[in-house]
Amino acid sequence: MGLTAADAFHRAFPGKTVLVTGHTGFKGAWLSLWLAELKANVVGLSLAPEGRPNLYEQLGLGSLVESRIGDVRDAAFVQKTISETKPQIVFHLAAQSLVRRSYRDPAGTFETNVLGTANILEAVRRNGRVRVCQIVTSDKCYLNDGTSRAFKETDPLGGRDPYSASKACAEHVTAAYRESFPKAGTLPLSISSARAGNVIGGGDWAEDRILPDCIRALSQGRPVEVRNPKAVRPWQHVLEPLSGYLWLAARQLESPAEFAEAWNFGPPLDRTHSVRELVERTIRLWDGGTWIPSNAQDAPHEAPTLQLNSTKAGKRLGWNPVYDFEEALLESVKWYKSCGEKAGADVSDFSICQIRDYCARAASMRLPWTRDEAARPSRMACAPASKPGQL
Repeated sequence: MGLTAADAFHRAFPGKTVLVTGHTGFKGAWLSLWLAELKANVVGLSLAPEGRPNLYEQLGLGSLVESRIGDVRDAAFVQKTISETKPQIVFHLAAQSLVRRSYRDPAGTFETNVLGTANILEAVRRNGRVRVCQIVTSDKCYLNDGTSRAFKETDPLGGRDPYSASKACAEHVTAAYRESFPKAGTLPLSISSARAGNVIGGGDWAEDRILPDCIRALSQGRPVEVRNPKAVRPWQHVLEPLSGYLWLAARQLESPAEFAEAWNFGPPLDRTHSVRELVERTIRLWDGGTWIPSNAQDAPHEAPTLQLNSTKAGKRLGWNPVYDFEEALLESVKWYKSCGEKAGADVSDFSICQIRDYCARAASMRLPWTRDEAARPSRMACAPASKPGQL
């Protein structure tokens, strides 16, 4: 009897060395925790965590991950890290990921997002041991023409702001390496790119992101200041694209050439919502609060509507979202209410519980990367920590 899809997923990571760049950031920390739960040997390459609180320290990832602290713009450092740690799988998430910051430091944004991506790909090419390299970019890599249509992987890339343009450039660099270097040494090298929608979830403390801004304001009894309440975005819980990244990597190991492409991971097209909807539902879940329009005069341009078409991932990977918009917000607010700014075992346990509950929900939907036993209730109840975190 051959391997099932679930077998392929669950055998892809145990015992393998997996490099996660950007592991001290929000998505990278969640991905590192999930990989550790899957029994991978996780190596992280990233700058030191930025500010406090930060999810990397809250989860205690320093004890779960071999951390190499440095800059992806440093080609020698990147090459040395990959040469010494010998990963079989690389997830490249390290980036300057904030639109407003890209206006303040456009050159630095291009250096990190474009040169940093090239440094990772070049080190992977030279190493000869990496089997899968996945470059995570953004839904903003598409040339937004101002219409409300959902972008497909074959749509033109481009950007009218430094951040979006840098992500489009990173996609071009990735495509060039994929087409030019299908092997590393004598073995196949599968290079993919992943483009995700706007991600929300517990442990995001970044500046100028709407959900962290909401949590900070509500916890301090302040009105939430909202810049673009009518803007529509493809909101999704952080575990949604991460499940896609992991499943895509597993398929790349199985069929290197077939899955070495660009992939969208976003919510269904009928589940995009405005910033105002997100803020008002968050306030309701928080049990009270208010919001006001921001009076900032220097707000940079942002596209009014952004949607992703993830049909390809649904048809060819069997990937589908698990949570709807309300559930994604509920899980996020639960995390902030339970964990707050705390750090330690309670935060790690609660976060692992959320991963297990997500997997159980996915298994109940019979998504191909899940196993039936995952549908059983988690042995660890996602109850609030014994002492709620202070915000």
